[in-house]
Amino acid sequence: MSVQRRVTKRRGQTRQRLLDAALVVFAAEGFGRSTIEQICDRAGYTRGAFYSNFASLEELFLAMWEQHSRRMLAEVEAALDAARTAGVDDVRTAVERLLEAVPVDDDWYRVTAEFSAHALRNPALRRVVVAREEAIAAAIVPGIEALLNRIGRQVPDPVALGQALVAVHDGTAVQCLMEPGGPAVRRRVDLFEQVVLAYSVESRG
Repeated sequence: MSVQRRVTKRRGQTRQRLLDAALVVFAAEGFGRSTIEQICDRAGYTRGAFYSNFASLEELFLAMWEQHSRRMLAEVEAALDAARTAGVDDVRTAVERLLEAVPVDDDWYRVTAEFSAHALRNPALRRVVVAREEAIAAAIVPGIEALLNRIGRQVPDPVALGQALVAVHDGTAVQCLMEPGGPAVRRRVDLFEQVVLAYSVESRG
């Protein structure tokens, strides 16, 4: 292995450890109260290691969000593929399969909720957050459309469906976290099913 490859691999490992440490610190302390020193201490690095990978806590968070999104999108794609392979032919079952791929994550919700509040106070950062959320919805909806087409439904406005799904996911996540194991979990499936039905129509012919 060349020196360059060793350096690249080591830098990748450093970056990942910082990202992993940041998730723990952000979830425990809140984004607004977290510091670079806390993250470095958790990861076992110095501030120099941090600044060789990220310019700020905001940049680190956005990198963490991008990584989380890629993982989530891969899981959703796998769930959609599995649903098609299994011959899922009703909306309820399709929704249940999809929600298994995007479970409610306590730590991740706390981190993103606080960062969203932070972004609301920063117009430039808010635009970045909106663009990334739109990109995630745009990546997910085509697969959902394809599955719905197999079920016999069409989506007149994919953008509206994506926005509605994100809104229901975020809203029901709070309920599920506040009431784990309660009826909110079942209602989450019900609400997603109703949203999909509301934003799709039966295919003609």
